[in-house]
Amino acid sequence: MNINFEALVQSLGDGAVISDAKGIITYWNPSAERIFGFSVHEALGASLDLIIPERLRKRHNEGYDHSMQTGTTQYGDKLLTVPAIHKSGRPLSIAFTVSVIIDPDGKVVGVAAIIRDDTSRFNEQRMLRKRIAELEARSN
Repeated sequence: MNINFEALVQSLGDGAVISDAKGIITYWNPSAERIFGFSVHEALGASLDLIIPERLRKRHNEGYDHSMQTGTTQYGDKLLTVPAIHKSGRPLSIAFTVSVIIDPDGKVVGVAAIIRDDTSRFNEQRMLRKRIAELEARSN
């Protein structure tokens, strides 16, 4: 079977984002465009700060730099859920996996992430927790 991986990644329902060792976006598929609202032309060459809420950028960049220096990520194959930001400024909750990219010479050259918009589920969970707290407060 001959698989065209570029066509596959372009057709994914999840966002595929690749950034270089400095955190500059080098790949942005159509689903990333849909999730975040930035066109491929706006995203390519921009910093990942484009989609990271300002209050979280320092912590993100410190972790990113650590991964670039060590070639590892503390998250491994864990599904992460974090806040993000849409082009419109609307807050998002995204769920993603991340992988460090290492070239054939063993040099860390970037990070790849597969991203899903998790905002609806996050908001539903938050509303359920609030409703449970209200019901518990009433019963006391």
